[in-house]
Amino acid sequence: MTDRWALAPAEDGGVEVAPLGPDGLLAGPVRREGDLAEAVRGRPEVARWVWRSTAEVYPRLLATGVRVERCYDIEDAELLLLGHEGRYGEPRSAAAALARLHGGPVPADPPQRSAEPGSQSSLFEPQAVHVPLADLVEVYAEQQRRHDRTASPERMRLLTAAESAGMLVAAEMNRAGLPWSAEVHRRVLHELLGERYAGGGEPRRLAELADEVSAAFGRRVRPDLPADVIKAFAQAGIKVKSTRRWEIESLDHPAVKPLVEYKKLYRIWVAHGWSWLQDWVREGRFRPEFLAGGTVTGRWVTNGGGGLQIPKVIRRAVVADPGWRLVVADADQMEPRVLAAISRDPGLMEVAGRESDLYQSVSDRAFSGDRAQAKLAVLGAVYGQTSGDGLKNLAALRRRFPRAVAYVDDAARAGEEGRLVRTWLGRTCPPAAGATDGAGDEAGIPVPDAPDDAAEGSAAQEWVPGYASTNARARGRFARNFVVQGSAADWTLLLLAALRQACADMAAELVFFQHDEVIVHCPEEEAATVVTAIREAAELAGRLTFGETPVRFPFTTAVVECYADAR
Repeated sequence: MTDRWALAPAEDGGVEVAPLGPDGLLAGPVRREGDLAEAVRGRPEVARWVWRSTAEVYPRLLATGVRVERCYDIEDAELLLLGHEGRYGEPRSAAAALARLHGGPVPADPPQRSAEPGSQSSLFEPQAVHVPLADLVEVYAEQQRRHDRTASPERMRLLTAAESAGMLVAAEMNRAGLPWSAEVHRRVLHELLGERYAGGGEPRRLAELADEVSAAFGRRVRPDLPADVIKAFAQAGIKVKSTRRWEIESLDHPAVKPLVEYKKLYRIWVAHGWSWLQDWVREGRFRPEFLAGGTVTGRWVTNGGGGLQIPKVIRRAVVADPGWRLVVADADQMEPRVLAAISRDPGLMEVAGRESDLYQSVSDRAFSGDRAQAKLAVLGAVYGQTSGDGLKNLAALRRRFPRAVAYVDDAARAGEEGRLVRTWLGRTCPPAAGATDGAGDEAGIPVPDAPDDAAEGSAAQEWVPGYASTNARARGRFARNFVVQGSAADWTLLLLAALRQACADMAAELVFFQHDEVIVHCPEEEAATVVTAIREAAELAGRLTFGETPVRFPFTTAVVECYADAR
């Protein structure tokens, strides 16, 4: 009996299921059943379900208490395979894949929707084209053959499996929600912003700061309007290009202090104020819609709610249930450890094999004990900060860790030349040729929310494919970063999959994840077990992703009742 089955919701509300053979084709008749949950619950022997989209199927299963161990997401696999084939931006839906397979006209992907507060619906479900199970299986079988034609089939299969596992984790996190105290949130808002005025106007503290800004300029100024602020500075004889905090703070003018404070509080009021609380927190939970693999590098995003930009002060509202704890775990110096693993640089692998401070170890070897300089050099190599002092630091780093620096240099050169650049497992950075502005949207990749005061040119920002066609150096910098950040995203997917499996028989639930941080909500008595599970999951993910290397991926872990206390 096969342990792999295909599943497709039918248009009449039922479901089609069928067993699959080793070649990915049907190994038995297609059966029509009336209830999705019963079809899955009644087949506990199935080790992996193959379906069009996890976002279409899994939330419906979770709503009925059905959990699956593994799945294969056909549309997510299509996105990865198209990227690997240099066809990033082509429609990735199952209907599009089927049309390509038969040489027919390829339909565009359904438009994305904006998340609605409290919504648990899937990203593409409202407009998705129905594809019968037999056709889905045909697409799946062809995808298996396309995996065999990739540069490294084993790694690519692992990446596809990890991405599908990430889709399951995201759906479960969306279902669970992040514990949130509305009472604490309101108290924090009152402390920061003061009383609310009737009619939805600015709260008291913002109004006071606006008055201070105006008084400093000697005329009425709207601090929430950048053009008004820039004009006011110009009239005061000070030329500024923007109202970003890093530029304003260096100015010598009495309006600076209240203006900076206003901008900080205004961001909180707009992004996480009373309206946000009313819209996004229900029954003690905040449920942003997590999207696994939501960016080119594979990093996650949230669709609505600003779930990955919770200000530190607002984290005071993230409070565990009575008798429960939050296990907050941060990966320590993840990027340089990933660089060590993918470059196979002997010296850097030896340093990254310790659970002690990596930057201090690098400084002892190459920078005469200057940790700050060593950190700048390592991050400069990853993010492309290679001018001025960065160039000098990079030269010192290259002398001590030549293979590591050569690895990112080669990626940058390939990026500048418009060639494909891949992560360790095979996730592909799109080439410049053929990319168009907005290709991220066309490929079903949402742009992450960006804070109002995000630094311009920040290395954490995602590259939009079309930009590279007009700026080769920018794409080179992104490609340099992509091989590290993308490989880190590959590793974290396997970390999450292993942690999900470890928590399967416990009450513990994954409730939050962003890049190098994960939060597990669990009964107090399970906290120590969860801490151990995180450490073991990190070790397993390292071996699965990069093979046997000396590199270790330690976590700084805190067991707290409130998220803010983990910092």
